[in-house]
Amino acid sequence: MRMKTALLSVWDKTGIVELARFLSESNIAILSSGGTRKVLAEAGIPFTEVSEYTGSPEMMDGRVKTLHPKIHGGLLGRRGGIDEQVMTEQDIGPIDLLVVNLYPPFEEMAKKDLSLPELIEFIDIGGPAMIRSAAKNFRDVAVIIDPSDYSTVMEEMKDGGLSEEDRLHLARKVFARTASYDAAISNYLYGIDCEFPEMYSFQLKNGRELRYGENPHQKAAVYGDSGIAGQTPLQGKQMSYNNYLDADAATGLLHEFDKPAAVIVKHNNPCGVATGDALLSAYLSARDVDPSSAYGSVVALNRIVEDDVAEELASTFVEVVIAPGYTDSARNIMARKENMRVMILPEKETAPAVRTINGGALIQVSPESITDNWRVVSEREPTATEYDAMRMALKVCQHTKSNTIIFANPTATVGIGGAGQMSRVDAAKIAVDKALSSLEGTSVASDAFLPFPDTLEEAAKPVQQH
Repeated sequence: MRMKTALLSVWDKTGIVELARFLSESNIAILSSGGTRKVLAEAGIPFTEVSEYTGSPEMMDGRVKTLHPKIHGGLLGRRGGIDEQVMTEQDIGPIDLLVVNLYPPFEEMAKKDLSLPELIEFIDIGGPAMIRSAAKNFRDVAVIIDPSDYSTVMEEMKDGGLSEEDRLHLARKVFARTASYDAAISNYLYGIDCEFPEMYSFQLKNGRELRYGENPHQKAAVYGDSGIAGQTPLQGKQMSYNNYLDADAATGLLHEFDKPAAVIVKHNNPCGVATGDALLSAYLSARDVDPSSAYGSVVALNRIVEDDVAEELASTFVEVVIAPGYTDSARNIMARKENMRVMILPEKETAPAVRTINGGALIQVSPESITDNWRVVSEREPTATEYDAMRMALKVCQHTKSNTIIFANPTATVGIGGAGQMSRVDAAKIAVDKALSSLEGTSVASDAFLPFPDTLEEAAKPVQQH
C-alpha cells in the first residue's frame, strides 16, 4: 500500500517533527491542526490545515474540528470497492496514515483538583473518533497512537511499506486505548456520588506470559505496568505466579511501616515481621520469628540494602528480595545467588483491590489505618507498651488470611498462627507453637469472630503456665 496522505494531530509532540519530516521527504502530503500544526510550521515542514482541507472552520472552542465527512470518509472509505465511487462523488480523498494521541490523559486529569465542568473539557471526542475509524479500516489505513512506534513504522515504510499484519497490530493498540480511556471516564462519572458504582470498568496492559500458574499444570500471565505487577527482576530467574502473589502481599504489609522494617512472606502470608533502628536488625528479627518458614520466602525491605543485609540475604535461600534500592557492592554480593530475584520496591498503590470470582469480581477498599480510634472494653486500660504491641499485631493481622492470631511486641511479631485456619482456636494453638521466644508481655490480635472465650484462653495459656 503506497501512502499518499497522512493526518497528524497529537497532544504528545515527542518525535512528531522527525516523523513528519520523514513523511514529507517520502512525498506524503500532511494534514494537521491545533498545536501540531504550530510545531510543524516552526520546523518548516509543509502541511495543509485541516479546516482548509474540509472547508469548515474549527468551532465551539475546538470541540468541533475533525468531525467532518472529509476526515472520517477518508479514514473509513474502503479502497477498491463501492466506497471509492462515493468518495469521488463527495470529493473525499483517502487518508492513508493517521497519527493521533489523545490530549491530557483523562486518567491523569481526574486526579487533579478540578470541578466537573472543568474536567469535562478534557474528554477527547475527535481523537477517539478518528483513531477508531482508522483502526476499523486497518486493511487500508495505518494508525499510530504511541510515539514509541514511530521509528518502527518509518523502518517498515523504508522496507516497502506496512503489511496488513503491521496495521492490525497498530489497530489493536487503538481499541485497547479507547477501552481504557472510556473506562476511566465511566468510573469517574459513576464514582462522583457512589464509592461502589453500578458499573465498574478497568483494563490492564503490559501482559507477559509466565512459565506456569499456581501449579505446573496451569497457564498464567501477569498484567500491569505499575506496582508489583509492573516490576521485573534486576537479577535472577523470571518471576512466577506465586512469586508475584507473595511479593504483593509482602509490599502491601511493608507500606504500613515508617521505621526500618522487614517483612517475610511465604504462601501469601507473613511468617516474620519486624522493625528496628537499622535494616539489618529488623531483618534478623523478622527472620528469627520463624526461620524454617523464612527458607525460600519473599523478603520485602523499606530501606536501601547495603553490604551487611546483602550478606545475610545471600547466606540462605530467598526466592525474591524487594527493596527501594541496593548499593553496587550489595548487588555484587547478592549476585552470588544467581537464582535469587532482586526487585525494586514500587510506590504504594491506592486503587481498590479487585479479586475475580466465577462470573464477576469483588471490589474492596481498605482504610488508611485500622490502628486509630480504638475502643477499650476491658476493665484495665492497656499500657503504652501494650498499645504499641497491639499496633504491630493489627498491622500484620490485616495482611494475613482469616482466621489468624498474631502475637507481637512493639517491634516484631512473636507468633503467627492461622493464615486461613478454619478454627480460631487452632489458629491460636499454631501461633503459640510457632513462638520461639516468650509470649510474656505480648499483645494478641485476631480478625476472627470471638463469641466465646476459648480462643483468648488458648492464647493466654503460655503466660498462665509461665
